[in-house]
Amino acid sequence: MGMVVMSKRELNRLELLARLDSGKLTARAAAELMAITLRQTYRLLRRYRDGGASAVANQRRGRASNNRLPDVVRDHAIALVRERYADFGPTFAAEKLAERHDLKVSRETLRSWMRQAGIWMSRAERRRIQQPRHRREHIGELVQIDGSEHRWFEDRAAACTLLVFVDDATSRLMELRFVPSESTFAYFEALKSYLHSHGKPVAFYSDKHSIFRVSNENAASGNGMTQFGRALSDLNIEILCANTSQAKGRVERAHHTLQDRLVKELRLTGINTLEAANAFLPGFIAHYNGRFAKPPARDKDLHRLLDPRQDLDQILCWREQRKVSHQLVVNYNQMKLTLKSQGLAVRLRGKMVDVYDFPDGRLEVRWKGRTLPYSAFDKLQRVSHAAIVENKRLGEILAWIKEQQNRQPSFNRIPDGPRRSSQKPGILKNRALQITGAAELKSKSTRVSRRRCDMVVSAAPAHAPSEAAE
Repeated sequence: MGMVVMSKRELNRLELLARLDSGKLTARAAAELMAITLRQTYRLLRRYRDGGASAVANQRRGRASNNRLPDVVRDHAIALVRERYADFGPTFAAEKLAERHDLKVSRETLRSWMRQAGIWMSRAERRRIQQPRHRREHIGELVQIDGSEHRWFEDRAAACTLLVFVDDATSRLMELRFVPSESTFAYFEALKSYLHSHGKPVAFYSDKHSIFRVSNENAASGNGMTQFGRALSDLNIEILCANTSQAKGRVERAHHTLQDRLVKELRLTGINTLEAANAFLPGFIAHYNGRFAKPPARDKDLHRLLDPRQDLDQILCWREQRKVSHQLVVNYNQMKLTLKSQGLAVRLRGKMVDVYDFPDGRLEVRWKGRTLPYSAFDKLQRVSHAAIVENKRLGEILAWIKEQQNRQPSFNRIPDGPRRSSQKPGILKNRALQITGAAELKSKSTRVSRRRCDMVVSAAPAHAPSEAAE
């Protein structure tokens, strides 16, 4: 006796037909339970009585469909896909087969053919399994850093970014800071607070954001190091970039927890400003670490003390080299910095100097560590057209542009006349008098003309009414 394959629906029907055949169920009730007509119920009952349970199974199971395309068409389509569209998806490949080769095949049929031929795999089949990475053994050995843009204050304030520092060995929050957006200066401020609180870790682990990594490795200018990387190099701290977001899963999972718990904590305390939120964070960090932090595998803390000879303000700033022109002018950030034509600056024509841009807005021009006096001239105080803006800073840049646009004077047309806002009231008054006088003069001349016309009409002969009228 062979094996009969039946679906779940057919098994349910078999049970109902057995109850119907034994008289435990009426035909109408069985039809309602099987969601078929009464006539079809009697037909299935006859098949069940004549052939037994196997007669209820679908008789076409295992047989080719009547609408199946010939094997010649299938082989031709697969050959074309292999030759010309091997890297195409089923939908796009089906469109090209119909457009270029007059071979109309549905995308699902082609998908099935391509999967059977090993040309295409589904997204689930292509998914690469990320192998879990064990924690580091020591605290301070690897610290994951990242920023999370979110509506942290919900509808009480605009969206902002939370910079998160998470220790890889313990999942402990080492530093949190609310900032308008991810930027080098924002990370400088958070790093300065981290160093004062914990010391220098062995390495930081980040994503491939341009703050941490130079995107163009073959750039002709620069030393292949970002400003944040240069600061870490001066502090003898390594920066590593993860290849995928799953590789820095500690900080990514911390984002999800913080976006749930921290948002609600800020709501309960009624905080809606960055300053108040940053003041609230130390207590929240202590409570969070007591709840979620793990003990390290080794007790030794690998954080190092800061060198007292190093000034963090001089390290955690933006540094760039610029050339001094023959007019003693240094161009930086769309500004002209004119050096004082006295002392050392006179001998620096054509030489390179260092420009120090501090987070508080101060600028210093230095040559071999010596500060040079200068006067600044702003060329352009706006974002240039077609400026390249990082995706994570787009919100902050748009807010700044909107603020600058709101400062510009608005010229609104007065609804009751064509007067311009730039005209003085006296000029407008004189102009109104001129218009009124001209209107009165025109009206007076019109009345005189009409009076003369009436005189002509009254003096005209009676036999020429049409000429008088004209």
